[in-house]
Amino acid sequence: MRRNQAKHRGRATYLRDLGRAFGGALLFSLPLLMTMEMWELGMTLEPWRQLLFLLASLPVLYGLAHYAGFTDRRGRWDNVLEVAVAFFVAAVTAAILLVLTGAWELGNPRVAIGQLTLQLVPAAIGALLARKQLAADGRQESIRKGDYLGELFLMMAGALFLALNLAPTEEMQLVAYRIGPEMALAVMGLSMLLLHIFVFEVGFAGQEEQETPLGALLHFTVPGYAICLLSSMGILALLGMNDAHGAGAVMANTVVLAFPASLGAAAARLLV
Repeated sequence: MRRNQAKHRGRATYLRDLGRAFGGALLFSLPLLMTMEMWELGMTLEPWRQLLFLLASLPVLYGLAHYAGFTDRRGRWDNVLEVAVAFFVAAVTAAILLVLTGAWELGNPRVAIGQLTLQLVPAAIGALLARKQLAADGRQESIRKGDYLGELFLMMAGALFLALNLAPTEEMQLVAYRIGPEMALAVMGLSMLLLHIFVFEVGFAGQEEQETPLGALLHFTVPGYAICLLSSMGILALLGMNDAHGAGAVMANTVVLAFPASLGAAAARLLV
């Protein structure tokens, strides 16, 4: 009897967590699912880029399953299972919304697959963050003390959280086109300043109270901003947003996208 009751509670808990995963996938991916640029990218982006986009997301999704996840189960195979379920949740959520918005080109299988593929990653991220974002118990998943690489990973995840929603839009490239080199340097400086202040001075969740300002700058702010730049450059490259641009335009695009990415990295413990 007790064993059956335990199984029943386990199923009920998992169904609740799965429901949260659908909610997280919807909330996180909705801006992209309603964005015309993402619909068009699904039509024009080469299949090899789409595949690479998915493959590049796997380590990130696995890390999110380890540090956050939509269930409280932890372990190598549990994390792999969560990533697989997150992709399933993402596919169902994206398919329903693409149909409801009339954006899914089902008459062209290649285009239809491309549109769905591009939505899988942001929706899967939302699914894996659902417990952190939506759980009533407000569970805070902390990194083991001294896990420096884990801290940097969370900063990267926070950067991706915001950057993915802005990278496909034309506005990012328009801003990059309109600013000159001097303004680009100012944006870099402001990004690093906000990243440093928000995390280590204002008292946000996850503030490193044991770090001196200089130590925080060297150990977290500088590498954190470098992660934001690399993440932004990688997203833009995978989505083909830097194609046919010179080195100056590529750097400007990266710096502009790294600004919201740095805010995401600064608030990583709030977002992730």
